[in-house]
Amino acid sequence: MKRSLALVAMLASGLALSATAQSPAAAPAATAPAGPAKIAVIAFQVAVAQTNEGQRNFADLQRKYEPKRAQLKSLSDEVDTLKKQLQAQGDKLSDAERASRAKTIDDKEKQLQRSAEDAQNDFQQEMQQLYNSLASKVYDVLASYAKEQGYTLVLDVAQQQNPVLYASESTNITKAVIDAYNAKSGVPAPPAQELPSAPKPPAAHAPASH
Repeated sequence: MKRSLALVAMLASGLALSATAQSPAAAPAATAPAGPAKIAVIAFQVAVAQTNEGQRNFADLQRKYEPKRAQLKSLSDEVDTLKKQLQAQGDKLSDAERASRAKTIDDKEKQLQRSAEDAQNDFQQEMQQLYNSLASKVYDVLASYAKEQGYTLVLDVAQQQNPVLYASESTNITKAVIDAYNAKSGVPAPPAQELPSAPKPPAAHAPASH
């Protein structure tokens, strides 16, 4: 039951963008021009999530699942009420009545568990599809921006295992790519109250976690 309630709580809280979403596969490296390397870093998953289009799409997805979150919350409250009633009235009930009520509670708990897991899986699947579709477009903008700015290498500091131990803030192109994508997509920024929760870009000078 603890697991099902945790899933209910996760759905009720809005389910932030999955941190495990993968960046699109990088294209084969182009022949590097002669001269010193020019390197940049980007928090790619954050860039995708914080584009105007990403904020709009993920907010729409959260609204789509609001009825399901409300349904799960209602079922969870019903189970809690039934448990409290059984606890308060247990010594006044016959053995058969106690057993019947206990079975009802157990059945509803199993229903809650299945419904919460199904909703979580459906949400994650749709969120992954949204992310993958948008990530491929943001990557195209990233590749164009890097080429225009003369970068020979762009490292993704949002990956859990990345080799960046230190990077100057001036090498972080996350915001520049977000701005470039917003300009290309033409999607306006959503109202502040509609913004979904999203991870913040890590400071470019911060040591990477091990």
